[in-house]
Amino acid sequence: MTAIIKKIYDYRRHDSLAIKLRRKRFALFKSLLDSLPTPIKILDVGGRIDLWQNTDLWDVVDKDIEITIINLDFEIDNSVYSNIKQVSGDARNMQQFRDKEFDVVFSNSVIEHVGSFQDQLQMSREVMRVGKRYFIQTPNLYFPIEPHFIFPFFQFLPVGLRVFLLNHFDLGWIQKIPDKEKAKEMVTGIRLLSKMELAKLFPKSNMYEEKFLGLTKSFTAYDGWDI
Repeated sequence: MTAIIKKIYDYRRHDSLAIKLRRKRFALFKSLLDSLPTPIKILDVGGRIDLWQNTDLWDVVDKDIEITIINLDFEIDNSVYSNIKQVSGDARNMQQFRDKEFDVVFSNSVIEHVGSFQDQLQMSREVMRVGKRYFIQTPNLYFPIEPHFIFPFFQFLPVGLRVFLLNHFDLGWIQKIPDKEKAKEMVTGIRLLSKMELAKLFPKSNMYEEKFLGLTKSFTAYDGWDI
């Protein structure tokens, strides 16, 4: 196993490089939030409570901030968090929300899971419709290790080979799937984005690049902030 692959497997560790990179990204997000007057309404598209609870974002929850999490399905009752609520919905059609209803729309590693480029375009339009500002992160298509399957250049392999590998091996965060159709659904259900494609989805955005060994691991598109 090469050094780069070993380091990426170490992402599970609390002190891993991935955690450190994420902390830098969230530090940027918190600095942007600090530029806004409170109260602040945040929409987390496709997120989970534990993202806020188990990261450096948790101190955000203690402020005068209301967080709404929209997902296809959500976790158990979260009434203990009075300023976090969860709703069912689709990132491509958030019809339950008004135009510019939220001060900030936040999304972390979700847009690559919503379907085709057209589906991703629908999500981006909805993000820009319901939010006054946005902060949207996604892995880089051209990073050499696919971030879900933790396999070199997995995203560029033929679909049949990807399905075969997932039929026979645990890959990264994903356990072996013996059923070929389910494995195919899994491997084709992730569409990573290049920087150019993300810029097309969010044409007015600033772009934050997260680096690993000199390579861009992920992008964050953000816009609407005064700083």
